[in-house]
Amino acid sequence: MRVRPLGALVALIALTLGVGACGGEEEKKGGGGGAASGPVTVYSSLPLQGANRVQNAAVVNGIKLALKQAGNKAGDVEVKYVSLDDSTAQAGNWDPGQTSSNARKAAQDEKTLGYIGEFNSGASAISIPILNEAGIAQISPANTYVGLTTNEGKVEPGEPDKYYPSGQRTYARIVPIDTIQAAALVGLMQEDGCTAVGMTNDKEVYGAGLAKSIEGAAQTQGLKITGNDSIDKSASNFRSLGDKMKREGADCFVHGGVTANNGVQLYQDIAAALPDAKLFGPDGVAEESFADPKEGGIPEALAKRTKVTVATLDPKEYPPEGQKFFEEFEKAYSEKNPSPYAIYGYEAMNLMLDTIERAGSADKAAVVKALFETKGRDSVLGKYDIDENGDTSITDYGVYEIDAGELKFAKTIKAEAAK
Repeated sequence: MRVRPLGALVALIALTLGVGACGGEEEKKGGGGGAASGPVTVYSSLPLQGANRVQNAAVVNGIKLALKQAGNKAGDVEVKYVSLDDSTAQAGNWDPGQTSSNARKAAQDEKTLGYIGEFNSGASAISIPILNEAGIAQISPANTYVGLTTNEGKVEPGEPDKYYPSGQRTYARIVPIDTIQAAALVGLMQEDGCTAVGMTNDKEVYGAGLAKSIEGAAQTQGLKITGNDSIDKSASNFRSLGDKMKREGADCFVHGGVTANNGVQLYQDIAAALPDAKLFGPDGVAEESFADPKEGGIPEALAKRTKVTVATLDPKEYPPEGQKFFEEFEKAYSEKNPSPYAIYGYEAMNLMLDTIERAGSADKAAVVKALFETKGRDSVLGKYDIDENGDTSITDYGVYEIDAGELKFAKTIKAEAAK
């Protein structure tokens, strides 16, 4: 997820890192393989201001709970946690310069053994190369953009190799990629009777990439997409796009993007132009700032027409370990219905601690190796592997409806990426 079109992000990476996507990069060996002495540090980098503040406060609390339950240790290794904010008050969202600063801070700290982040896929496009050169294991609790790890589907030229200047993988994620989310969304829209779907994207790494994946899944699954229109997030309204979709006969609408990029205004204007259309959204809008009118979200009447997908399920859908997590989270933070991403913060830290323990030492290279050896892990999310690309084997997506400003779990979709 988040801010800046891909071209700008790639340019920023090149300027801030001095690293291109040239072939010679692949022959480099990863640096930073030494062992840290004394207590080691695990950083997180998440947007703690703006539209995602509630979600990421829950992610941080999940991280803290996992570390506390582990006694602040990974095996015999003492672990210190440092939370960093990759957003700014001015942006109200993640910021490329702040993301780069966070990654460099972690990379330059000789005690760093792990990094949890980013929340937004566009931010990870910046931080991955910095951390990769330093040889630091990175786990994202939320990224879904395909091109960060694989060239499956429609990705940008040079992806994903250009994010790994060392030629070795150091980044993994615990949520399914967007080819899977796209298949889930298309399947859901077909179940709900959609025959012609109007679509927009916010031109960012996450949103534009997801929209391309939806196009691919729709073609495979036989659903008509009337168009894929890029929006200007600073536009005062989107009425002309709504009128265009009406002329094209759209009976449903889906957006590839995030709330922070004027998502609420977009849905209101499209819904006004298509008063009978069903509305759908991805995990990029699965948050209070989209669902709750009191937080600036869509009106209740509009919410009744809207469904969103996110790789989080109802507590009852999780294995016993997952159900126990929700009980313990509520007890620790007096929060009965936490953000869907709380459990991903918890699992990201647990996976990091388990990885460090399995590495058998505070050696960066050993930790990275152990991360990619994760197989058959029993977790709060269920059993999963991390493959050679850094992707999880979990494919379940939850469908959520919106009721009284809250996301309410409706059902699970077991989707497979379109080939």
